[in-house]
Amino acid sequence: MSAANSLMSEDQFLCSICLDVFTDPVTTPCGHNFCKHCITEHWNISDQYLCPMCKKVFKTKPELYVNTLFSEMVAQFRQLAQQEVSSSSSEQQVSKPGEVPCDVCTGTKLKALKSCLVCLTCVCMLCTVLDHKAHDVVPLREEYDGKKAELRKTEAEIQQMIQKRRLKIEEIKQSVRLSKENADREIAEGVQVFTSLKESVERGLDELIKTIEEKQKTTEQQTEDFIKELEQEISELMKKSTEVEQLSRSEDHLHFLQSFSPLKDVPTTKDWTEVSVPPASYEGTVVRAVAQLEETLSEEMKKLIEAELKRVQQYAVDVSLDPDTAHPKLILSDDGKEVNHSDVRKTLPDNPERFSSCVSVLGKQSFSSGRFYFEVQVKGKTEWDFGVARESISRKGKIALGPKNGYWTIWLRNGNEYRALNDLVVGLFLKSQPQKVGVFVDYEEGLVSFYDVEAAALIYSFTGCSFTEKLFPYFNPGLNDDGKNSTPLIISCQSH
Repeated sequence: MSAANSLMSEDQFLCSICLDVFTDPVTTPCGHNFCKHCITEHWNISDQYLCPMCKKVFKTKPELYVNTLFSEMVAQFRQLAQQEVSSSSSEQQVSKPGEVPCDVCTGTKLKALKSCLVCLTCVCMLCTVLDHKAHDVVPLREEYDGKKAELRKTEAEIQQMIQKRRLKIEEIKQSVRLSKENADREIAEGVQVFTSLKESVERGLDELIKTIEEKQKTTEQQTEDFIKELEQEISELMKKSTEVEQLSRSEDHLHFLQSFSPLKDVPTTKDWTEVSVPPASYEGTVVRAVAQLEETLSEEMKKLIEAELKRVQQYAVDVSLDPDTAHPKLILSDDGKEVNHSDVRKTLPDNPERFSSCVSVLGKQSFSSGRFYFEVQVKGKTEWDFGVARESISRKGKIALGPKNGYWTIWLRNGNEYRALNDLVVGLFLKSQPQKVGVFVDYEEGLVSFYDVEAAALIYSFTGCSFTEKLFPYFNPGLNDDGKNSTPLIISCQSH
C-alpha cells in the first residue's frame, strides 16, 4: 500500500489487542492507542488497569478519549487501502445476485473471495487486509472445495445410515413374517389336533351311548321275554282253573268221575323261583371310554412333541466344555465333549471362573439372544444335573441350584429319582428313563425346556424366565460313587 505507507507504517494502524485496523481509536494516559471496545473489555476482565503496551499500571480506571487526529488518520488509511485494493484487483467487485457477498463489509457488499479461518466468515479482498489482516484466510474456492468434500463425506455417512435403517426395517419385517408363519403353523396344527380330539371325544361319546343303550335294550328284551312267558303260563293256569271250577260244580256223577283224572293235577310250569332280571351294570363303562380317550390324547401329544422336537433341533449348536471352569476332580475329554468325576484332585489354578466345591463345569459358548439347543447322553448314569446358568453365578463353596440363583436345571438321583430344580423342587414322574436329554432355550421368550429325545417326550419346561445376562450350558456328572456312576455325560448334538 504505497499511498498508505507514505503516511505511516501499516502496523501503526493495527490495534495491538485485536490485531485489526483500529475501530473508534482511543488514547490512554500513557499515550498508547487501542480500539475503544478492545481496551474496555481488556480492563473488564483484568484485576488491574494495565496498559497492554508499556505495562503501566493506573490506580483508577482512566478516562478514555477519542484521539480525533489519529481517528482521521485511520479513516484516511482505510480509504487509501480500499482504493489500492480496488485498483490492484480486477476480481474485486460489488457482489452480484447469486454470488457470495462479504460478511464484513458495511454499506456496499463486495464479492467474497476468501474465507477467514479465525472468524469463519466469507470476506472480500479489502477486508482481508483491513479488519482481518492478522487472521489466516484461504481462497474461497479452496474453502468451498474442502467444505464440499466434507459435505460429500457427511452425505455418504447419512446414506449409509439410511441404508442400515432400511435393512433393519427389512429385518424387522422378515421377523414379523416369520412370526406370522409360525403363528399360522401353530394355529393349523392346533386346529388339526383339537379337531382330531373333538372327533375322538364325539366318537367315544357315541360309542359309550351305544354300548349303554345296547345293554339296556338287551335287558328290556329279556324282561319282555320273561313277561311273555309268564303271561302264557298264567293264561294256561287260568284256563285250568276255570275247568276245575266248572267240574267242581257238576252234579253229574258220571261226568265228574270221567273228567276228574285229567283235571286233578296242577299243570306243569317253569320254576320261576331263581329267575330274575337284575338292572344292567354300567360300572367301568365311562372309565374305559375315558381311558381310551386318554390313550388317543397321548398319541396326539406324542405326535405334537415329535414335531416340536424336530423344530427345536433346528437350533442345535456345537457346545464344548470349558476347562477353565471345571472342578479339579472332573475329567474332560480332549474334544471337550465328555465329563466324568474322578477321586483324584488335579492341581489347577483357583481362578474366579472355576467351581471350587460342586463338581460342575460350564460350556465355552455363551448366548445372550435367540434360540439354541444341545443334547446330553445320560445312558448308564445314576446321578447327574445339567441345564443352563447365567454368567454371574456363584462358583465357590456350596451352591443351591434354582432360577433365583441363576440356574435352570433338572437332575437325577439314586438312579430313578428325577427332579426339576425350580424355586420349589418339582418331582418328575417319567414313563421311561431318558437315555439322551435335549435342552432348548428361547432367550427372548424366557423358556428352558428338557426333552427325552428317544421317547419324544417333554420332561419339563421353565417358563416366564427373565434373562438379562449371558447364558452358559451347565453340567454336573455327579460323584463317581465307587464306579457306579463312572459313565461320563456326553454332549452328543453337533451344530447343523
